[in-house]
Amino acid sequence: MAKTIHSMIRVADEHRSVAFYRTAFGLEVANRYPFEGFTLIYLSNPEQEFELELTVNEGRDKPYDLGDGYGHLAVSVDDLAAEHARFEAAGLNPGALKQMDRDGQPFGRFFFVTDPDGYKIEVLQRGGRFL
Repeated sequence: MAKTIHSMIRVADEHRSVAFYRTAFGLEVANRYPFEGFTLIYLSNPEQEFELELTVNEGRDKPYDLGDGYGHLAVSVDDLAAEHARFEAAGLNPGALKQMDRDGQPFGRFFFVTDPDGYKIEVLQRGGRFL
């Protein structure tokens, strides 16, 4: 059976992106691999084995066009309201807290935040299907 190990996004500024993911999600640089023309940075935290790979292409002088196909990354947290307040205090500009219902029952509570390159991240209350 396959095991999901990482997801990659292209970022314009390594330091700005690493700082955002550290502040927002406690991700730290696990490995950094410079190559000719680009650098791969793997971020992780003790919560899981899954990593976020940041790819920084040298000489990039304009933002990436995310197009209309990108959806979002998602993370789950123990206390959604506390995390929302922490994001606000850190100046990360989280979206409003929302709840989605299905068949008259709560399905998920969440908010979205956008990273420095425009990628959306959904922050979900841990529980039910979102462990």
